[in-house]
Amino acid sequence: MSEKKNPVSAAAEKIAGKVQEAVSPGNELPGAPGPEAAQVEEPTKAREPLPPKHDQTGPDTYSPTGQPTGAPQDKVAQGGAYLTTAQGARLYDTDHSLKAGPRGPVLLQDHHLREKITHFDHERIPERVVHARGAAAHGVFRAYGAAAGITKAAFLAEGAETPVFVRFSTVLGSRGSADTVRDTRGFATKFYTEEGVFDLVGNNIPVFFIQDAIKFPDIIHAGKPHPDREIPQAQSAHDTFWDFVTLHTEATHHTLWNMSDRGIPRSYRMMEGFGIHTFRLVNAEGATTLVKFHWKPKLGVHSQVWEEAQITAGMDPDFHRRDLADAIEAGAFPQWELGVQTFPDNEDQMFEGIDLLDPTKIVPEELAPVRPIGLMTLNANPSNYFAETEQVAFHVGHMVPGIDVTNDPLMQGRLFSYIDTQITRLGGPNFAQLPINRTHAPVNDMLRDGMHQTAVHRGVAPYRPNSLDGGCPFVAGADTGAYIEVPAEVPAARKVRDAAASFDDHFSQARLFWLSMTPTEREHIVAAYTFELGKCWEKAVKERGLKALANIDPELCSRVAQGLGLPAPEATVALASVEPSPALSQLGRTWPVDGRVVGIVTDGETGLDAVREARGVILDAGMVPLVIAPTGGELGGGGDPVTVQRTFATARSTEFDAVVLAGAPVPGADAYGARDAKTDDDVAAATGVDPRVLLLVTEAFRHGKAVGAWGDGATVLEKAGLAADAAGVVSGSAASTVLDGVATLLAGHRVWDRFTPAL
Repeated sequence: MSEKKNPVSAAAEKIAGKVQEAVSPGNELPGAPGPEAAQVEEPTKAREPLPPKHDQTGPDTYSPTGQPTGAPQDKVAQGGAYLTTAQGARLYDTDHSLKAGPRGPVLLQDHHLREKITHFDHERIPERVVHARGAAAHGVFRAYGAAAGITKAAFLAEGAETPVFVRFSTVLGSRGSADTVRDTRGFATKFYTEEGVFDLVGNNIPVFFIQDAIKFPDIIHAGKPHPDREIPQAQSAHDTFWDFVTLHTEATHHTLWNMSDRGIPRSYRMMEGFGIHTFRLVNAEGATTLVKFHWKPKLGVHSQVWEEAQITAGMDPDFHRRDLADAIEAGAFPQWELGVQTFPDNEDQMFEGIDLLDPTKIVPEELAPVRPIGLMTLNANPSNYFAETEQVAFHVGHMVPGIDVTNDPLMQGRLFSYIDTQITRLGGPNFAQLPINRTHAPVNDMLRDGMHQTAVHRGVAPYRPNSLDGGCPFVAGADTGAYIEVPAEVPAARKVRDAAASFDDHFSQARLFWLSMTPTEREHIVAAYTFELGKCWEKAVKERGLKALANIDPELCSRVAQGLGLPAPEATVALASVEPSPALSQLGRTWPVDGRVVGIVTDGETGLDAVREARGVILDAGMVPLVIAPTGGELGGGGDPVTVQRTFATARSTEFDAVVLAGAPVPGADAYGARDAKTDDDVAAATGVDPRVLLLVTEAFRHGKAVGAWGDGATVLEKAGLAADAAGVVSGSAASTVLDGVATLLAGHRVWDRFTPAL
């Protein structure tokens, strides 16, 4: 008898197959700025605007009131071959102001100058107070049908396909900050469902700093740059942050997650997402279930190591947004499964002793497994950052029938805050009419006028009841798709500014997280706390931080105290007895290698056939090959030249998931200190190898990345001091054999055997 297949797994495989069929091959290598190659001379023959690149799209064409227009996307973009004013009048010159003679004053009547400068002066809108720096992509969500028994939400019915727009972000930094800072990441998803917009606004960490929204301004003020000097930018390694979180110990659990590798993701594509709060779902019969939402990346959860993140911030501050866009352009579409943990909707809203209304708590997956309910695939980049990524407006209160809120005090405050901030940022209450925010369900809301009103409303009676507009709009019922709040009981109580006693436990789940980490991950946490507290000026803040760590684990506290040169205090609470949760660790499993970047080092002259072979093997495996040579251009000539993507001057190990050596390059013509500070004349003379290649290899090795070599490349391993049999080093006579070994190592993210933890 054949084994019966899990219906959820079968649905997932079916959907994954359909998505794979739809993948366009894209460019061989991503990153070209436009759809056509530029020419040296300025084009002068008039032509229509170029189309977007193959990987780009804009918002679906719906009217401001949610009606599908059927208009092609190029009809809502700027068109016409000639430069015009905003009113469509063609212009013959935009390089010179209208003057009284070539050397005379500019005339007030220059309407084009005034329009152009005025619009420029008003281009910027207020950046988000938090989550200012972000990147986004379009995609599709396909439901497995596994949630049908717990919610009547139509987009979760079996086979339902829903367009989505997802924005990833950092929390603390400004729009101009770096991507790879240690910080919480936002993971916000806009579902354009047939019943209205549903926004799942979460983070890559499942718990929050605070338990009540009234403290949100405090934690953000503490985390942001100091108000007197406006430093440090996009980081928590400073006094005001640690002053607050060590006085407000409910932040301890979130802080520990942030000090772990979760705070420095390798990629948005390799990052979990969490809805944080407990939601209430209601099914067609009116039965309710409490749930927590999880996004699980198909590529696994992976992080950078700390030094790597620091180097990347300097070498490529746009690393995460570039990685996301390049992967989509290359056809390596990122995917996440949406899953739910389910809990009985009981009177106390507790589960296994865990308060489900406390946003600083998780429910371990061993107690409540995550049940997959759908697959999200991001398959198109935005065509305009401002119009889409910057203007997208999320709100926790954007819900659809079948999904409702709970009494989580943080969630309740967010229901107010998001609308308020969008009105400030986007100039008024009509932000939902911006193309990226438009619902795909018909709108008849009786809301009128206001700034940036783009709908042309009809009728004379925007009120209810009315007879002048024939009674329209009418209220709906449960049988006609109305959103009806769950009639949950509100317990009789006095008005108090207080929290439930269960909110007082600030350390047991932090201890759970610590004990669930592998020794290597614990070492990273120790290093992070030592660095962050070490950057604080006030000794009292450091001592208070150690007191919080003592209540998590004495070994953690003593190791950090040693680094700070301070005595380790004793715990002030009894250490919780908890069972570790292996699901919290990022290590110990293997994952697909789709979209991984492999650097191929060549001397530019010898072994080019092997380089061509390596490029083919890497592409066939769904990865991205980047050729690194002494200079740019094309190598080999003839009918099959090898295009160089990086030079020794521009490459750094942090860009690559693995490095393979196809030759032993001698020092390049620019390999001297005045031209490139990464060089070392003594190293060049002693080894005969370009010092930048040695730096690339040793840095990759130090960061736990796979390193491969064939032919003369083995010489570089020797000169770099790397043994051919060292962990994660693959050498051989053929490129294909070496790359097979490298791909196997990449499936585990890093070569963890290289790290020798003391814990």
